[in-house]
Amino acid sequence: MCGIVGSIASRDITSVLVEGLRRLEYRGYDSCGIAVCSGGKLTRSRSIERVAELANDLARDHVAGFVGIAHTRWATHGAPLICNAHPHFSFLSHEPRIALVHNGIVENHAELRLELQAAGYVFESQTDTEVIVHLTHFFYDGDLLQAVQLAVQQLKGAYSIAVVCRDEPDRMVAARHGSPLVIGRGDGENFLASDPLALAGTTDQIMYLEDGDVADIHLDGVFIRDMQGKLVNRPIQTVQVQDAVSHLGAYRHYMHKEIFEQPIAVNRTIQAVFPLAPDLFGAGSAAVFKQIDRILFLACGTSYYAALTAKYWIESIAKIPVSVEFASEYRYRDSVPHPSTLVVTVSQSGETADTLAALQHSKSLGMEHTLAICNVTTSAMVRECKFVYITHAGIEIGVASTKAFTTQLAALFILTLSLAKARDQITPAQESAHLASLETLPLAMHVVLSLESQIMSWADEIALKENALFLGRGVYYPIALEGALKLKEISYIHAEAYPAGELKHGPLALVTDQMPVVTVAPDDALLQKLKSNIEEVRARGGELYVFADAGSQIYNQAGVRVIHMPVYKGELAPILYIICLQLLAYHTACKRGTDVDKPRNLAKSVTVE
Repeated sequence: MCGIVGSIASRDITSVLVEGLRRLEYRGYDSCGIAVCSGGKLTRSRSIERVAELANDLARDHVAGFVGIAHTRWATHGAPLICNAHPHFSFLSHEPRIALVHNGIVENHAELRLELQAAGYVFESQTDTEVIVHLTHFFYDGDLLQAVQLAVQQLKGAYSIAVVCRDEPDRMVAARHGSPLVIGRGDGENFLASDPLALAGTTDQIMYLEDGDVADIHLDGVFIRDMQGKLVNRPIQTVQVQDAVSHLGAYRHYMHKEIFEQPIAVNRTIQAVFPLAPDLFGAGSAAVFKQIDRILFLACGTSYYAALTAKYWIESIAKIPVSVEFASEYRYRDSVPHPSTLVVTVSQSGETADTLAALQHSKSLGMEHTLAICNVTTSAMVRECKFVYITHAGIEIGVASTKAFTTQLAALFILTLSLAKARDQITPAQESAHLASLETLPLAMHVVLSLESQIMSWADEIALKENALFLGRGVYYPIALEGALKLKEISYIHAEAYPAGELKHGPLALVTDQMPVVTVAPDDALLQKLKSNIEEVRARGGELYVFADAGSQIYNQAGVRVIHMPVYKGELAPILYIICLQLLAYHTACKRGTDVDKPRNLAKSVTVE
């Protein structure tokens, strides 16, 4: 959440900063801003509009400089107002002396604010960030690096910061703790960003800062000190970042594009599986899979629903008990740790603050068998886990996750098979059947996408409503949860999901002809039970929208609209149903005229608690 870009060069770097912000805007878009140092002065431009408007302001005001920092914000402390937009300044005799941008949350900002106010500092914003810039100014005595080192020692919480000073125009200082930050190396110029994506097309030579690092960045070099103040070398990696931001193509929104990229993304994710190698998840993983006697999933949001789906698969096929915890809650309660647990974290970015903290907490409790299901090979989560499986979703720009979710499901099914094989819970014939189902999944996904025009007609009707219910049974209950989440995220329709059998235990009271009830109806062992639930809704005048298997014998009739799914049997069918729910949410949001890729109050990659 939020995005940072910085640059120091022998050329005007405003275009680099703007392009970086444009690439990171999906991570936060409540406000944005740039500060550059030029001619012995700091100049700042901020906006509560989008980056495109900021770029127009910069061109109009002829803002230029050789060193600068930029930020796009998802609001935590303080409303989306100009006064709360980054960069923040600290002044000397009414002239800005230090500029700073920040991702994260400073937990002790209130106490520090009082101390700084007592020292004479005047605050112009409600942000925790302004505390850091004034604190840096308080410690500044001609050496920006030393001032930042002293300032961050006072902070509690998570942060990544970039700082420039009017008095040292050939220098930029950065620091991180619990929030990602990378350095980009160039030829006689250097850059920083909260994500390598911001630097795509500018440099592919990337250094990843570790927790506690403070970086002193100059034209001709980068000097990094760890939390003990010792000079350290962080390896330079060549990171080829796909320039997805610039290639929307014929699609109206990135979310639409990413829905249609899912067959390719899943195909990339499953390619390593044929054949199913023993140590597919890392050296020694098969031996650990034999030893463990339970699994703990830690995840948030959409990733939580992926883990919840995997619980059904793993307990059914691999016969291992599974717990699924909201990472944001896990470390704040008394849990019962067990050393024979496999702790599995699921995250698109691998930088999700809640999930990282939960992972560290689980390790502190003595659970050392850790596995990351993640889309980013260089992320903190991947580095902290013993085992890993990389999904190959590619860059996902739309805030509402689509292809990250389906690739996570594919990876989790592969985990299920690997666990079952290591523990002798499947025969060779069963393994072959599951792998065949996996291999044909991308083709089945293509077929499902062809249902889009039918789904669009439903969206016309649902867009007129303000509430919706989603129903599923068994492994399809988490799919219903994810479908409801997609609808509420981007259309702002209040949506809830329930196991269909729970209708009569309360939610049925909500059913009227104004409550669309979206139902997932596969032809499985629970189909007859689900048909009874459908009749319960019909009897109360509810309007049903049913995605049904061709063999389900559910047909269009009064109060029931049906779209029949392609014939596809097997454990992986839930992945096909979620594509339909994604398309339903997308087209409903389009009908309501919302900002599909950048829904209000949300942002990608939640790097704060």
